[in-house]
Amino acid sequence: MGDPKRVAVIMAGGSGERFWPLSSEAKPKQLLHLTNEHETLLEEAVKRIEPLVPVESVYVATSEALAPAIREARLPIPDENVLAEPMRRNTAGCLSWVAAELQARHGEEECAELTIGVLTADHQIGKREQFCETVRMAMEAAESFDSLVTIGVRPTRPETGYGYIEAGAKAQPEDHALTVLRFREKPDQAQAEAFLQAGNFYWNSGMFFWRLCVFLRELESASPPHFTAIKGISRALREGNREKAVELFAELPDISIDYALLEKCPHVLMLEADFPWDDVGSWDALERSRKLDERGNVRVGDIALVDTEGCILLNQTKNPALTIGVVGLRDVVVVASPQGILVAAKDRVQDVRQIAQIQRLAREQQKEAGEG
Repeated sequence: MGDPKRVAVIMAGGSGERFWPLSSEAKPKQLLHLTNEHETLLEEAVKRIEPLVPVESVYVATSEALAPAIREARLPIPDENVLAEPMRRNTAGCLSWVAAELQARHGEEECAELTIGVLTADHQIGKREQFCETVRMAMEAAESFDSLVTIGVRPTRPETGYGYIEAGAKAQPEDHALTVLRFREKPDQAQAEAFLQAGNFYWNSGMFFWRLCVFLRELESASPPHFTAIKGISRALREGNREKAVELFAELPDISIDYALLEKCPHVLMLEADFPWDDVGSWDALERSRKLDERGNVRVGDIALVDTEGCILLNQTKNPALTIGVVGLRDVVVVASPQGILVAAKDRVQDVRQIAQIQRLAREQQKEAGEG
């Protein structure tokens, strides 16, 4: 069993755009079997942290729209541990709502010494024992240094799709934690190559650890609106006035926790990830997690290929009589599902979300035309 004064919060929001046509607003990527045929990304995330934090202390932070689907996903956590923020306010808003919910449920005094591990539901992580050991050290560092702590991943390629952490010296000579000099936004290709060569730049994993009292202390200085909102929302929830809590939450700016807090805080430490890590952010991530055939193709479902190389091909139509046939293609993504068919150049998969947005706009226009 884990320490009852430690909790894990798995962020699992999203709009379901990046993995269209499999994903949707009602079923975003964390509810899909993307990297594992037997578990969804969210199931993997819960299972990873179980050896360190008991399931009754694991929370999933999501939107009101997704909360029912997550509760129906048969996760081992209690239903009441699915925390539904009322609207999108980015990760700073999400974590502010979580802090307020925890205070409202358990009381400010009990929560003061609570250590929170913020994890995500859209990463592929290997070597679970090493992962748990790194998380344990991160929580210990947050407790012993009274600091905000993150995990950095040593880059293996000049990746332009991730944010970076510039690390400094060790916090103490005998300790594993490094000081964070600054957070860097997603770089262009030249910057990414320079970061890789420098040796002290790490991918920002999006995992954070802090004692709740330290989080609130630093937030009061870095982003007073979020600090004030947490106090007000917590009070309103304790009084059973959710309408007031939602009203206060709606006033928050739509910004990330990196921008609202971490980039401004002088007390941030980093531990280097001692485990394989990948951000499952778009279709091309599957070639780093799924088995490749002899010509470098990812093949899922009934697929027939002729002279095809370096492609990602998924047949998820659930129609046993339907085969996807591909002839003479290189570096493309083909996905077929009951909701639609995607054909995209592999180097353009970041633009798939535009298809989902076009589809959503068309539905809205059809609905308006029908109502008219």
